[in-house]
Amino acid sequence: MRRELLDLAAELARRGEPFALATVVARKPPMSAQVGDMALVTRDGFQGWVGGSCTRPTVTAEARQAIEDGRPRLVCLDPDPESQRRPGLSVFPMTCHSGGSVEIHIQPVLPAPRLLVYGVAPTARALARLAKAMGYAVYAVDPVADASAFPGADMVAASPADLRLEPTSVPVFAVVATQGQWDEDALRAALAHEPTYVGVVASAKRFGEMRALLSGTVPDAALARVRNPAGLDIGAVAPEEIALSILAEIVQEQRAASARPAARPPAAVAEEARDPVCGMTVRVAGAAHTAAHGGREFYFCCAGCRERFLLAPERYLAVGTPP
Repeated sequence: MRRELLDLAAELARRGEPFALATVVARKPPMSAQVGDMALVTRDGFQGWVGGSCTRPTVTAEARQAIEDGRPRLVCLDPDPESQRRPGLSVFPMTCHSGGSVEIHIQPVLPAPRLLVYGVAPTARALARLAKAMGYAVYAVDPVADASAFPGADMVAASPADLRLEPTSVPVFAVVATQGQWDEDALRAALAHEPTYVGVVASAKRFGEMRALLSGTVPDAALARVRNPAGLDIGAVAPEEIALSILAEIVQEQRAASARPAARPPAAVAEEARDPVCGMTVRVAGAAHTAAHGGREFYFCCAGCRERFLLAPERYLAVGTPP
């Protein structure tokens, strides 16, 4: 099972699809999961074993949250949650009757962010080298570019038309450092990828000319998002220093974006429900344990919670259940 999961993880990583690996790191019997048991969770799938029906819903929900925020977490399921409280540990009630507990480490594995570099100027080449060292997938574009100018780049394209990116949720950043050679075409091509960040290495005067030439063919809102001069003001002069300032600005943008709460579409409100017995979050779609009462449908993390609810629904509804 573990080898199959690692093979699947390698394939997902190759395709640039995000996932999370959940690994059992501690257990207290009786508990079916063993230390070292693993599961792989994607946004819409679960493979592997970290415990039964009392464990899987919580691990799935926490793994998907880890995929969204990029942060690993350590979770514990225990019959007595208050006894396990400690910094860095998220504790959830264990609803199985066995009485055991388990700790699971969840590690998100996200595709490398993409950096599109337009131009072969010294700043463009320095930016590609530094970005690659920082773990970015680097795509260089210029009519005279070749592999020797961008060693280690994931792709070197002679034309923007040759740069085809498969659609993913991976953030895209773009920097135009053509510096007078094909500035307007490069900026138009960069904006077509709808990057999270786009910066132009040029003087304010030159960028003003670029905006004027592109106005009418490129939406004003897109041009308004362009950073010029690209990079944080650190007094950079040398190409490597300018490249460093640009990557610092990109990192700043990444961290700010990850700190903002993700907007959820209105339909997402009905995608999850709360188990009225244990309080766990349960995905409505495909839920295995449900019960109707008082004209409402309730969802449960496991058969045990459903049975307890059906024996005395008023007991659990007395404290209030989210609609």
